[in-house]
Amino acid sequence: MRLWLGAGLALVAMLSAAAASARPAPVVEAPAGAVRGQALGEVNAFRGVPYAAPPTGERRWKPPATAAVWAGVRDATAFGPACLQPRTPATSIYASELPQLSEDCLTLNIWTPAKAHGAPVMVWIHGGSLTGGSSREAMYDGAALARRGIVVVSINYRLGVLGWLAHPELSAESPDGVSGNYGLLDQVAALEWVRRNIAAFGGDPGNVTVAGESAGALSIMYLMASPSAQGLFHKAILQSAYMVSTPELKERRFGEAPAETRGLQLAERLGANGLAALRSMDAASLVEHAPKAGFQPWGTIDGKVLPRQLVEVFDRGEQAPVPVLAGFNQGEIRSLRILAPPKPASAAAYEQAIRSRYGDLAEEYLRLYPASDLAESILAAPRDGLYGWTAERLAVSQTALDQPAFLYLFDHGYPAAQAADLHAFHAAEIPYVFGTHARTPPLWPKPPGSSSERRLTDAIQGYWTAFVKGGVPTASGQPAWPSYGEGRAYMAFEDTPRPKRRLAPGMYELHEEVVRRRRAKGDTPWNWNVGVVAPPLE
Repeated sequence: MRLWLGAGLALVAMLSAAAASARPAPVVEAPAGAVRGQALGEVNAFRGVPYAAPPTGERRWKPPATAAVWAGVRDATAFGPACLQPRTPATSIYASELPQLSEDCLTLNIWTPAKAHGAPVMVWIHGGSLTGGSSREAMYDGAALARRGIVVVSINYRLGVLGWLAHPELSAESPDGVSGNYGLLDQVAALEWVRRNIAAFGGDPGNVTVAGESAGALSIMYLMASPSAQGLFHKAILQSAYMVSTPELKERRFGEAPAETRGLQLAERLGANGLAALRSMDAASLVEHAPKAGFQPWGTIDGKVLPRQLVEVFDRGEQAPVPVLAGFNQGEIRSLRILAPPKPASAAAYEQAIRSRYGDLAEEYLRLYPASDLAESILAAPRDGLYGWTAERLAVSQTALDQPAFLYLFDHGYPAAQAADLHAFHAAEIPYVFGTHARTPPLWPKPPGSSSERRLTDAIQGYWTAFVKGGVPTASGQPAWPSYGEGRAYMAFEDTPRPKRRLAPGMYELHEEVVRRRRAKGDTPWNWNVGVVAPPLE
């Protein structure tokens, strides 16, 4: 009887699952037009939905235009193409298959609870150095988060030279006299689309959280600083953000050539005589050759879209006054060793180099990054100078605005990552946020399917979704996460979540002072020029 009952219950479960998957394809009548998506059990998915007109032809290097309302019901079961980008080296742990690339790429994807009404919304902005990445990457699948009661939106935005080029002729044709920042304006346009349309998908346009990792988190700082994005979101999650100095449109400042000058130099190296020639170039060829010609994509401080350097905006309290959840990973540089300075020949050479560069700050630097553990210090210093300092600075800045700020350190390892010397590497937390351990890129160190890993994933998803819902990260059965303002508190994600206080005492103060002096000097950038490659401080 017991065997029959067990088999009967299993059959009922199978039939229920089959019935759920056999639900009619969901159709949503949104202001942008009607779309037909895919039913995924308790979740509906809509993929490849245009949020702006194609940025092609004469629209290349122009702010995004509103997409035309389409007639009939648009199929939204397949992802749109990724934005044009160079191919990631096949040996990278971040390399994944992108079957379609196109200049016409301004689409978004939505995962929503099947019965959602007024649900909180999370808009995910992917990373990739503003050069690569896509909203269609399997690791960003939003279904598991949607099953927790939130609407997840992931977006594409223009990358590389197509998204971030400034040029005097582009500025001249702009009503505001500015250029660059087209990828950022795409992100703003996506948020405007969400505000107009997400209620039709069961989302609350008055409760939107922007979330992103690496360049996605950099983008969120741009959004927090941009007047164009004010009021379009209400909370922010920033995973491994980096508040580096940024080129200005027309002036050389902090050692950075003007963005327009960089655009002129690129055109010359590509053999393009003016804007018309650049616009007539094949998009794929342009994207392939621009990095080889030295082009690096950054936001542009233009006084309009980005009014000031990020540090200045945050110092003046002019950023978006929203709650933040921000943090970084213990092993950020283990998978980004290109950002690590060269290892000196000896401990003595290391100490000499640091003393010659850091002057009266050298003793504190060597206390934090000692010569006695040189291999680790070489990795830890750029990690903290880029990601650790930024995460804590975000917490300090939002706390000063009387906004809740929640700081974290992801310090979790597992056998495959440890074996590859990739403990808590850059982006390692993403599968825990999305619940997509089985959908990581091919060379990604595979997390085990153990019960402890599932518990940690459940905890992280609980904290993240609670923050999206109400601005305070909580998780069932897990410790309370105190705000940063409560004694500089933070959450350490190790084998389990562990609330702690005073993250790496002295770390934030050291790097803040380094940046303060570079700002005062006015001719030196702050980025990964840390440690033995740092310009001498004055």
